[in-house]
Formats: sequence, C-alpha cells, structure tokens
Amino acid sequence: MTDYDDNNIFAKILRGEIPNDTVYEDEYVLAFNDINPLAPVHILVIPKGKYVSMTDFSIKAPATEIEALYRAIGKIVTDKGLDKKGYRVIANTGEHGGQEVPHYHIHIIGGEKIGSLRP
Repeated sequence: MTDYDDNNIFAKILRGEIPNDTVYEDEYVLAFNDINPLAPVHILVIPKGKYVSMTDFSIKAPATEIEALYRAIGKIVTDKGLDKKGYRVIANTGEHGGQEVPHYHIHIIGGEKIGSLRP
C-alpha cells in the first residue's frame, strides 16, 4: 500500500480546491455525488482524515471517526430511500481491488437493480 498523497483528488476536494456536489457532511465525513456515476445514485463517502485504505482506516482511525463514517452511510442510504429496494456499498483497495484514488472511500451505488460484480 502506498503512503498518503496530499495531492490526491479527494484531498483537494477536502481542502476546497476542487468543487463537489455535497450530499452529506459532518466533522469527520464528506459525501458527494460521483462525477462519473455507474447508477442513478452513486455517492462517494470519504473520511476527512488522511487514510489510504480500509486497512489503514481500521488500524489508525479513532473509534469516533469509524462510527461517524458508518453512521453517515446509514443516514445517506435512508435519506435517499435506497434502503427500500437495496443498494451496494463498495470500498476498492489497492491495485488488485481497483482503487483509483489513494484516499479511503466508499461507493454507495443504487437507484436501480445492480448486476453482479463480475460478468
């Protein structure tokens, strides 16, 4: 796993250097609509701390940040009505996991029936 890069796109979004379409924000979490959505609802949820991956986050983040991230996901899912018919939550990690931005993030995907992960 790589070290945290302060110039990754999510770090720039958190610093306000790049605009985003915010869906949710609190002290620990920012969530925004993906600019290249894979479904009618495609939201990225990121911790505001400097974490590269789920592994990094689970080891280094204090319990308050971990709780805030997962409570934010629950609130977003409920607010968007995704809990009614279902949704997918994905966290890509590393090269083999398809991670494109080296800042831990979770994708919430829904709003239609989502197919299998691999054809």
